[in-house]
Amino acid sequence: MKVQKILVPLDGSALAEAALPRAVELAQDSGAKVELLRAVEAHTFPGADPTEAQIKVVEEGEAYLAEVASRLRGNGVKDVETSVWYGPAAYAIVEAARLRKVDLIVMTTHGRSGLGRLILGSVAESVLRGTTTPIFLIRAPEAPVELPTGKGEAKPWPEIRHV
Repeated sequence: MKVQKILVPLDGSALAEAALPRAVELAQDSGAKVELLRAVEAHTFPGADPTEAQIKVVEEGEAYLAEVASRLRGNGVKDVETSVWYGPAAYAIVEAARLRKVDLIVMTTHGRSGLGRLILGSVAESVLRGTTTPIFLIRAPEAPVELPTGKGEAKPWPEIRHV
C-alpha cells in the first residue's frame, strides 16, 4: 500500500497526540503528507446566539493545530496541513478522509469497554464503521487489556507439510 496522505485527528489531549510519533514515522518512511484534523463544536445555552461561541472554538482549534504543525515541522516533517471541521468528531474524521482522499488514518483510542463505552461512545469504533480508509489504531497505554468475552480457545492450526 502506497501511503501519500495520513490523517491524524486530534482533540487537544495528550492521548490523541500519542498518535503523532507513529504518524511522523510513517510519513518520513513513505514521504507522505500529514493532515492534522481538529473537530470542534460550541455548546451554548438554549436561546443564545451560538455564532460567537462557534467562531471562538474554530479559532482555538486553528491555533492548536498551528502549534502542533510547527512542532512536527521542527521534527523534520516537511509536508503538514491542518484543518478544523465543525461538528461531531467521528463524522468529521470520516468526511475528511473521504473528501481529502487520505490513504491512512492514524488515531488513538481510550480502549473503553462496557458501561464506559456505552455512555461515552467510541469515536474510533464509529470511524471504523464509517469509512473504508485503513486505520492505524493506537491504544492508550493505561487502557486495561480484556480478553474477548465468550467461551472458546484458540490455537494455531497445524502446519500443512508438502511432500
